[in-house]
Amino acid sequence: MVDDRLKRLKTGAFERRFSIAKASFVAGSRMAASAAGSFFSAPENRASARRQALAEQAEYLVGELGQLKGSVVKIGQMMALYGEHFLPEEITSALHKLNDSTASLEWATLEPIVREQLGDRFDDLIINPEPLGAASLAQVHRAKRRSDGAEMVLKIQYPGVADAIDSDLNLVTSMLKLTRAVPQTREFEDWLDEVRMMMHREVNYPLEAETTQLFGDYLKDDPRFIVPKIYPEYCGDKLIVMSFETGVPVNSSIVMALPQARRDAISLAALEICCREVFVWGRLQTDPNFGNYLVKLSDDGEHDQIVLLDFGAVRDFPEELLSLARNLTRACFNRDRQAMMAAMTGFRFLDNLQPNVREGFLDLALLAFEPFAANEFVPAEILNADGHYCWAKSMLHKRAATQAARSAASRHFSVPPKEFMFLSRKLMGAYTFMTVMNAQLDGRSLLAKYL
Repeated sequence: MVDDRLKRLKTGAFERRFSIAKASFVAGSRMAASAAGSFFSAPENRASARRQALAEQAEYLVGELGQLKGSVVKIGQMMALYGEHFLPEEITSALHKLNDSTASLEWATLEPIVREQLGDRFDDLIINPEPLGAASLAQVHRAKRRSDGAEMVLKIQYPGVADAIDSDLNLVTSMLKLTRAVPQTREFEDWLDEVRMMMHREVNYPLEAETTQLFGDYLKDDPRFIVPKIYPEYCGDKLIVMSFETGVPVNSSIVMALPQARRDAISLAALEICCREVFVWGRLQTDPNFGNYLVKLSDDGEHDQIVLLDFGAVRDFPEELLSLARNLTRACFNRDRQAMMAAMTGFRFLDNLQPNVREGFLDLALLAFEPFAANEFVPAEILNADGHYCWAKSMLHKRAATQAARSAASRHFSVPPKEFMFLSRKLMGAYTFMTVMNAQLDGRSLLAKYL
């Protein structure tokens, strides 16, 4: 069997700059050749040829980025998740293919980092050199404490990735600009700054450890959730040590085979987390990746638990945006379009919309609110015999995405602020979770508790 583990990453600025510059030059040359070749074609054929060329070069560039590992991969993934309002579909489609589960680093490369972070406590732990998982920014290893046998997990940041974030983002941005498909607007620059800030949060391990403990405190009295325990005495700026928690992936065949009532209970718990984030805590987990959750199945079938993992993407939202979300939700709950308009007033992005586009935005908000609406406003075929909303049957996430795309295509539609896109992505992530679980829920009763 071939060992595909890496001895080191290309984290040097020159190495990474050279690799990306070479790929950008090749892609740019191909795009120019394609444009020249289609110059005498009919206009509709030129547009089609340009889209095809863009798709081909995006695929090529993403393949080159994937080989670099580190922050480049994570930056690409963030651009795919949050860049749908800025980037052509051909680019986001290619970026979505960046794989977070890449070749692992040899333990011999990581051991010096762990020794430096743990100091004298290194000998407290028996660390398994075989990784549990390898991602773009870090690698996870299982460990056991000698004194009491406590099962732990070490999340080890790859060497050099934190220092490469700014240069990597600049390089990826320059690469995308070669396609001439990236808008040169203030909103785009603001969005890039947000990606930069989020990347720096992702590698801020003291902050992630603190946030994990914070969510542990939030949920300590709710037996439906498990948040890993942080061992602060073992943590450092490149290392997080937490309790090892067992569970199965949310979208595993084991979870999918559970009886409807158990899947509904798990789904309701996940949906309630979203309500608490917006209405109680003001902090949102903005990464909708299913890998951030596990399900710990109970023996009695009545007390399944959700294990919450990876708090590096938790974001504090400004009170202005939280107030908008809360007030708009209350207005949607009552299907009061006048109150919806009032909630939007004073928010620059929404104030600037043309009246017909604003009405379309209200329609979109009411559609997104469908799972929480009174039954008379929900298509009968989407409700089960108990009057509960059937998420998989509704295909809401696709209907909402289609309607949102139509709104965005309007020439009167301005690019929304970055915070709005994170809220939108959070909502779509939650809705996809419900759909995959084939949940059948009374969401209105749940939401009413928070209004």
